[in-house]
Amino acid sequence: MSNKKSITTPLTDDVVMNLRIGDEVLITGTVYSARDAAHKRLVELIDKGEKLPFDPKGQIIYFVGPSPSKPGKVIGSAGPTTSYRMNAYTPRMIEVGLKGMIGKGEMGAEVMAKMKEKKAVYFAAVGGAAALIAKSIVGNELVAYEDLGAEAVRKLTVKDFPAIVAMDCFGGNIYKEGTAKYEKK
Repeated sequence: MSNKKSITTPLTDDVVMNLRIGDEVLITGTVYSARDAAHKRLVELIDKGEKLPFDPKGQIIYFVGPSPSKPGKVIGSAGPTTSYRMNAYTPRMIEVGLKGMIGKGEMGAEVMAKMKEKKAVYFAAVGGAAALIAKSIVGNELVAYEDLGAEAVRKLTVKDFPAIVAMDCFGGNIYKEGTAKYEKK
């Protein structure tokens, strides 16, 4: 049974611990965008002990490379990208305080282990609904790496951004549990 929950960023341990796989959420607040090229640069900064271009504590990163905005619009289409490309970087981001990620597809075992250790959550956004998802993005500000174009880090202001808890901080994984539910025994 799915529970619809409204959550606001930044996330706390209590909020994360109240989320279970299958929960439908509406996210309001700040969400940062970043894909693999930006993640690589962010982790290089962490490894050098340098300051990140934003404070990840309690924040969510949306794995997205939005299309350019049309006149009068905040953002173009903004659908999720495949999350496994961030597997190499996400554990380090969680170590420095990241509490949530939004993407599509399953993330790896190392990410799950770090989510359990540090109380983080992974949300799935619906692929193929980029134009609809973009309607929940009400603000868009460049933060870093403008040279990456659509993959630059952006501060997105969201209102009722729709997502589903796909992997929770207790080890729940909708990709594994959902598949197992329908396998023939």
